[in-house]
Amino acid sequence: MAKTIVLVFQIIFAIGLITVILLQSGKSAGLSGSIAGGSEALFGSKSKGVDALLSKITGYVAAVFLLLTLALALL
Repeated sequence: MAKTIVLVFQIIFAIGLITVILLQSGKSAGLSGSIAGGSEALFGSKSKGVDALLSKITGYVAAVFLLLTLALALL
């Protein structure tokens, strides 16, 4: 019973981890990123706060996923 519950949570956190990673913007956005970079320097960018938040969330979700994986291995 406990193994099933941990497995369900692990699947939920795996899907969450994939989602959070895919929501992050890449480090190199290519040509469009260099063109938009000028406008970000001129008008400012609000995406830095979102990227920082997504980075923190990724760390927390990854840590919980790691703990669930270890718990599942021990059960």
